[in-house]
Amino acid sequence: MRLGVLDIGSNTGHLLVVDAHDGSAPLPASSHKQRLRLAEHLDDRGAVTDEGVAALTAFTAEAVAVAEDKGCEEMLPFATSAVRDAVNSDDVLAHVARETGVQIPVLSGEDEARLTFLAVRRWFGWSAGRLAVLDIGGGSLEIAGGTSELPDVAWSLPLGAARLARGHFAEGPADAGSLRALRRTIRTEIARDAGLLLRAGPPHRAAATSKTFRSLARICGAAPSDDGPLVPRTLALETLRDRLPALVTMSVEELAGLPGVSASRAHQIVPGALVAEACMDIFDLAELEICPWALREGVILERIDRLGEDLAAPGRPGA
Repeated sequence: MRLGVLDIGSNTGHLLVVDAHDGSAPLPASSHKQRLRLAEHLDDRGAVTDEGVAALTAFTAEAVAVAEDKGCEEMLPFATSAVRDAVNSDDVLAHVARETGVQIPVLSGEDEARLTFLAVRRWFGWSAGRLAVLDIGGGSLEIAGGTSELPDVAWSLPLGAARLARGHFAEGPADAGSLRALRRTIRTEIARDAGLLLRAGPPHRAAATSKTFRSLARICGAAPSDDGPLVPRTLALETLRDRLPALVTMSVEELAGLPGVSASRAHQIVPGALVAEACMDIFDLAELEICPWALREGVILERIDRLGEDLAAPGRPGA
């Protein structure tokens, strides 16, 4: 079946059209995305602004039209932390539903972590053993670990790259005192529940997903995206630490000139790097493998699994 996955993220709205079949990897057929920056379209109360609501509504309407044009049999919409944490979340989603007919469910932070873990597990397979997964989104950081397809532990923290950029780098590079305070805050948040992952012992494999980790890996020497998803890519803690002193002094324009960094996300690189370094240090991970599959693929895989269960149900032809 052809599915349209509508991902309303903290940075970007993304409709991914895939051909999905039980027992096969989802095959991307089309992609339509738009920069929404919902994590930054928040007022002082933490409400999505009128500009943000209008952008989200317009993009959702566009996505419906694209999905219809591409022959999607089903749409799987979801929203993540920017909408989840907004004080006017219900009103925003009700407005979108009235204007577009699309009901967008909001994933919890734990579900984000769980579904991302599922995608990474399927990508690397059972040979990964005990797996740890990190995902730095625009609004939140997701952490999960375990030995099965369902993680043993999964949680979310308000340490997204866009959220931190809005709160700490709105005026450009931060001074040394501000950086130290932010670094301390990030590490305290991560360390508070670090034992959830650490008590099971060191993972056999540690992986990272998201645009932030991909950009950091590219800055640190990983292969470019043009080389394709099957090329192994890693992010080494030692290399990231070597690059950080230079990164924190760069202007947004200089950051945008680095390999793998888009102009629209350049202001998020430093806070993202601080979160990545803290995670790798606190969880004692010398290296992370970059996984091309993440939350969207997790949503697709869960739907494919349900499709297989439906086909195997008693009373169905061939069951």
